[in-house]
Amino acid sequence: QLQVVESGGGLMQYGESLTLTCQVSGYSPDFYSIAWFRQAPGKEREGVSCIGRFGGRTAYADSVKGRFTTSRDNAKNTVDLQIVSLEPEDTGVYYCATGPVRCPFGGGPIRNEFDNWGPGTQVTVSS
Repeated sequence: QLQVVESGGGLMQYGESLTLTCQVSGYSPDFYSIAWFRQAPGKEREGVSCIGRFGGRTAYADSVKGRFTTSRDNAKNTVDLQIVSLEPEDTGVYYCATGPVRCPFGGGPIRNEFDNWGPGTQVTVSS
């Protein structure tokens, strides 16, 4: 059973950069990917990035391409989400999740394909 916990959120200013970290613990014999989702106030949870178990494939939602980068450190069992040029629209709770799927070839991850979620970390971007 895998456990995931997010960290790195906070109050940021427009234009700054931020790195969120997902710490993965436990073990699963199954193939899995790790995705980042975000949920803005009053909106649906949106999949923003995905990375394969060994980092071979990444995928991003069209809305974040060019500003979001996901990477993983297998030695530390962490997956990072780097966000540059923060915008107020990036405000929301960011969740890390694992799922027994491969990352999509195009677009962001699909929420119902990921079944193991962290508690989330709040990111607030002030203009």
